[in-house]
Amino acid sequence: MAENLRSQPAEMEMERVVDTVPQTNLSAIFARRIKHSLSSILTRFHAGYFRISLSLGGQALLWKTLIGPTDDRSTLRHVLLHKFHPMAFLVLWSFALSTLVLLSLLYLLRCLFYFKMVKAEFLHHVGVNYLFAPWISGLLLLQSAPFLTPTTTSYLVLWWVFAVPVVVLDVKIYGQWFTKGKKFLSTVANPTSQISVIGNLVGAQAAANMGWKESAVCLFSLGMVHYLVLLVTLYQRFSGSDKLPAMLRPVFFLFFAAPSVASLAWESITGAFDTASKMLFFLSLFLFTSLVCRPALFRRSMRRFNVAWWAYSFPLTILALASTEYAEEVKGSISHLLMLLLLALSVLVSVGLTIFTLLNTRMLLPDNDPIAGLQYHLPTVSA
Repeated sequence: MAENLRSQPAEMEMERVVDTVPQTNLSAIFARRIKHSLSSILTRFHAGYFRISLSLGGQALLWKTLIGPTDDRSTLRHVLLHKFHPMAFLVLWSFALSTLVLLSLLYLLRCLFYFKMVKAEFLHHVGVNYLFAPWISGLLLLQSAPFLTPTTTSYLVLWWVFAVPVVVLDVKIYGQWFTKGKKFLSTVANPTSQISVIGNLVGAQAAANMGWKESAVCLFSLGMVHYLVLLVTLYQRFSGSDKLPAMLRPVFFLFFAAPSVASLAWESITGAFDTASKMLFFLSLFLFTSLVCRPALFRRSMRRFNVAWWAYSFPLTILALASTEYAEEVKGSISHLLMLLLLALSVLVSVGLTIFTLLNTRMLLPDNDPIAGLQYHLPTVSA
């Protein structure tokens, strides 16, 4: 009883001390913590994180194609997927859209509060290529949208919204390649440069779906010409070790993503998976095999989780999508087996990356990020 009487004055004194703390100070401390957390996120965040929305958008387009109508009812594609519930696809598409919106809001805040960092990213030979990723993601989601058809006005308006920034970035990048000469291109060219090519090809595919053949051919020719120039340049120094940190080695998978997208874009333009589409598909298969046979190239990048791992997903998804169109055209057991293998690999990689990302959220914004840590300046070259 005596102990309770002695403790009561002490507790009352503590309550008086707590009550004397101004609520405004607590609010200010809370606001400073939020501001510090947001500042930490925005300074580490960059356009490379749009790899996630790019991969999810590719998966949405893949599954819309798989559950779509097919000419041959006896194919493995129809037998395995005819019972796939449309709600599952809607959930996947909504998840991809939510991811793109969230990443876009974060990057918009980065543009508002850290414009110098965005400008530095725009001037860097690696960072500028990822600025294509949000617009490519939008074009992929537009083509896979469950409630939009290419004949609607909304589809047309959104195509312009996503395609115009791609062309503007083309003028910046390709204009430098053209006006600054051979030495400049050989200095700044790297595997991520192929994202600019993919942007043109995805835009061409979306335009062809609307029936805009001339616009589709324009974007397709723009992308393919620069892809040939870029491919020859990169083939001369394929290792890329002098331009990319080890953690960014997964972007080498973009080597077979570009011809895969090109085969799909040409099919949309001509209306058939003809010889040209098959040639591009076979080229992508060869490049994919060449990279898979060199696992040592990616060994250092796989030691610790990084958002750069998402660079594996989109190329595999697009290659699997091209294989479905090839199997639909050829209708043979080998082509369908190849389609199933690539499809399974694409899904496993995408699901695995999603799980790894959820389990390693603390590592999504590392201090030593391979892109955020780059010194953003253009290499000094003479024209």
